[in-house]
Amino acid sequence: MTLDDFDFEFQPSINKQEILDLKSLRFVENNENILFVGTPGVGKTHLATAIGIECAKHRYSTYFIHFQELMSQLKKALAENRLEIRLKHFSKYKVLIIDEVGYLPIDTDASNIFFQLISKRYEKHSTIITTNMPFSNWAEVFGSATLANAILDRLLHHSHVISIKGPSYRLKSKVEYFNSSSNAS
Repeated sequence: MTLDDFDFEFQPSINKQEILDLKSLRFVENNENILFVGTPGVGKTHLATAIGIECAKHRYSTYFIHFQELMSQLKKALAENRLEIRLKHFSKYKVLIIDEVGYLPIDTDASNIFFQLISKRYEKHSTIITTNMPFSNWAEVFGSATLANAILDRLLHHSHVISIKGPSYRLKSKVEYFNSSSNAS
C-alpha cells in the first residue's frame, strides 16, 4: 500500500495536499502524531500503512500492530511481570502505528497500560492511530472519561487529525454492481 495507490477521488473529504505533506516526514522529526478517524472501509489503514512504509524507506524504525494484539501482548507481559520490558520495546520505535483503536472495548488493566505506553512515547516519538470511534466516545473504549481524556490529551497535543467521511472502499464494487444492476432493469 502506497500513497500512489490511494484513490483520493473516491474520498473527496480528504485533503490530498495534507496527506502528501505528511509524506515529507516532518511529523516524525517533530515527534508529532497522526490520527485517522472514520467509519470502516474509508482508507484509514491504507493511509497509515503507506505513511509507515515511507517512514521505513527513510530508515525510521517503524512498527505496525493492531490495537487488540498490542493490548494482548502488553497484558500478557503484565501477567508475566515483564510489562516494563514490553513498554520499552514499543516505546523505542520512531513511528508506532496502532490500527483499529476502539473497535472493541478493553478492560481497566489494558486501559491503564495503554495510557502508560502513550505517556512514554509522548513528545519523544510519533504515533499513528486509526480509529472508527469519535474522540467523544473514547471513554466507552477505555472505561473511564478521565483515562480517555488523558490519553487523548497526549495524542492530540502535537498531532494531525485526519477525519475521513465517505463510502467504504470494500463496498465500492458491490455498490457499483448494485447500481448498474438497478439501472439495467
